[in-house]
Amino acid sequence: MNERKSILITGCSSGIGYDAAHGLAKRGWRVLATCRKEEDCARLESEGLESFPLDLESQVSINAGIGEALDRTAGRLDAVFNNAAYGVPGLLEDLPTGALRAIFETNYFAQHEVTRQLIPVFREQGHGRILMNSSILGFAALAWRGAYNSTKFAMEGWADTLRLELRGTGIHVILIEPGPITSLIRENSVPHYEKWIDPDTSPRRDEYKNKLEKRLYRPTTDKPDPFELPASAVTKVVFKALTAKTPKPRYRITIPTKVFAVLKRLLPTRVLDRILSQV
Repeated sequence: MNERKSILITGCSSGIGYDAAHGLAKRGWRVLATCRKEEDCARLESEGLESFPLDLESQVSINAGIGEALDRTAGRLDAVFNNAAYGVPGLLEDLPTGALRAIFETNYFAQHEVTRQLIPVFREQGHGRILMNSSILGFAALAWRGAYNSTKFAMEGWADTLRLELRGTGIHVILIEPGPITSLIRENSVPHYEKWIDPDTSPRRDEYKNKLEKRLYRPTTDKPDPFELPASAVTKVVFKALTAKTPKPRYRITIPTKVFAVLKRLLPTRVLDRILSQV
């Protein structure tokens, strides 16, 4: 009997990572579900998952988390799903450079580090799948989301490069590109917004109060965004990317993601800007 295939997932406390961890476990995968906080790991363990801390803001935690994963799997791993990320809403002109450094540390540099540590394992065993959770905002930028846009655009270029560099090795690099998905990313971005953005000093203070903050502090019980899908829609695609004989370089999820991928190819930039400015 073949051993279950194994996958390391970051950011499993809620949303996409949480659903992927449970969904893949139900589909027969051995899931190593990591979280930043010990209490979230304990909660996942109580739900029947294997879980341990991996905090992308700490090099020590990254090293320990990768070490724990490889110890548990006897030095082998079939895949990694780099999922953990957060947003810092606000206008770029109001965003301190320190905020941009901080979000890149988690959303980009740490994901590079996790992957770089696992590539030798994949190379030695002759196979592996590197799944990167990008976004529609990885190729179609929206105003007020500049920090998050920037990290996802960087991830897309990074993944395209790594895919070329690992061509023929048996290691596949795959971008998962969701659009609106039910998650806690909006709620989780509030502390980062309050830490870094001072709307009262902005020349566009009224827009913060009347536009951004109305959405940011919207009750979670409100109706979902148009075309929003549950996190299970991502899990279904992740499973497909993990099991396809020849996985696609990109998997686009939700109608907006698919539509804007086409529009970006077909429309002049100024026309696309007009459309995106209304979103």
